[in-house]
Amino acid sequence: MVLVIMGVVGVGKTSVGTLLAQELGWQFADADDFHSPENVEKIRQGIPLTDADRAPWLSALRQAIEKWHATGMNVVLACSALKQSYREELSTGNVGFVYLKGSYDLIRERLHSRHGHFATESILKSQLEDLEEPENAITVNVDKSPRAMVAEIIDKLKVRGLAYPDAAQL
Repeated sequence: MVLVIMGVVGVGKTSVGTLLAQELGWQFADADDFHSPENVEKIRQGIPLTDADRAPWLSALRQAIEKWHATGMNVVLACSALKQSYREELSTGNVGFVYLKGSYDLIRERLHSRHGHFATESILKSQLEDLEEPENAITVNVDKSPRAMVAEIIDKLKVRGLAYPDAAQL
């Protein structure tokens, strides 16, 4: 299974995804690692990516998801997945989505305190404009600690009765 932790820049996709993968005993992957150097430079400069910019990135992510399924890997993938069409591209095999949702002010405040990442507050507004909130994802508000968000995600996975390989049951 692949669980995609999605949302705009600054919601904590990597932090929450890493902790969730550790808790489940799964692999973690960050979609940022699949961007071309040109995309990374655009993001660093605060230039919003277009659908054309994202197309090769989404294709590479889909190929990775297909490979993970083929090899039986369970993966938590941190990925913005802002639009429904992007989520459809990633939905190959057993893929679930967890939407990290927060207010503009809270996310902006978090971005101000973040260092060392190529994405900054300058792309937050364009990502919020592009965001098509998912209808069938597990939604978690980012107004709490990453550990609390992970606990909520796991609780919601259980409540939904989603079958996911739990390392504790192996």
